[in-house]
Amino acid sequence: MKRITSLSRITQAERGAYTAIGNFDGVHLGHQAVLDLTRQSAEAQGAPLAVLTFEPHPREVFRTDDPPFRLMNSEAKAHRLSKLGVDLLYEIPFDAALFRLSEAEFSAKILVDGLGVSGVTVGADFCYGKGRAGNTETLRQAGQKHGFAVTIAELLGLAGGGERVSSTAIRNALRDGVPHKAAAMLGHWHRIEGPVLHGEKRGRNLGYPTANMDISGIHPPKFGVYAVLVEVVTGPHAGHYRGVSSLGIRPMFGENLPNLETHLFDFKGELYDEHLSVGLVQFLRPEMKFDGVDALVAQIRRDEDSARDILSQVPLVGFPREAVGGFRIDV
Repeated sequence: MKRITSLSRITQAERGAYTAIGNFDGVHLGHQAVLDLTRQSAEAQGAPLAVLTFEPHPREVFRTDDPPFRLMNSEAKAHRLSKLGVDLLYEIPFDAALFRLSEAEFSAKILVDGLGVSGVTVGADFCYGKGRAGNTETLRQAGQKHGFAVTIAELLGLAGGGERVSSTAIRNALRDGVPHKAAAMLGHWHRIEGPVLHGEKRGRNLGYPTANMDISGIHPPKFGVYAVLVEVVTGPHAGHYRGVSSLGIRPMFGENLPNLETHLFDFKGELYDEHLSVGLVQFLRPEMKFDGVDALVAQIRRDEDSARDILSQVPLVGFPREAVGGFRIDV
């Protein structure tokens, strides 16, 4: 997948794609339905499959006092879209100039002049342009005027409960420590991605070395210990592993900024500066403060045993959608 961050860098060969438009935070099943419809059109016309999204997320611009809400950073989103077979990712800066465009100007300057789209696909709740004045009907009208196809994807809901598949519903599930419900809506394990940072090496001294990752800027799932699946994306140890992660502030060692510390089972080697993708499979317990190091190590051993038992039933690669929490997705 080619990642393009400026309209001025688009070549003639990168124009004319069928393009899904949206923020794609989490790349959940609703987003994937949009992608599937776009892919069908692209394949029928022999055109590239593209995604148009925006950085930073518009909510980060308009609601600067909100706590972190993003399910994934831009790198994690690009990684997921690449795995789904997207050819081109147009990651356009959301700046003052873009914000001022009316819906008609957005269609003309971005979709037609900038990208030369063959067609676009959006969700039924799509809004765009200054003041979010544009909607699916104005987009259809723009398509008729400028000669590009417009496809509208229906919204998805969870079978039985009636809850709409959305980034908000996924955030709520993660906040409540129910990652399997989030996974049912995502169609993949919720993953935290980023480089491995140098920490204080407490885990190594306790016999459980961990890969430490920053979680600033993303919505924090419930603090505690999780059974996890880990992909080491870069470096000599690239591959897939099972493990156990501690997410939070580490109350045993005073006040700390939230982070993610992951112990990979049966792993030897250094991971500093390599890119990791950590998938949350099951919440094991909340964060705890122990009477001493011996009690902490004993609990870590119990956590490892629990995680190994849980993960022995989970494929190391892929996603068992039909087996996640008994949830089924309906249109």
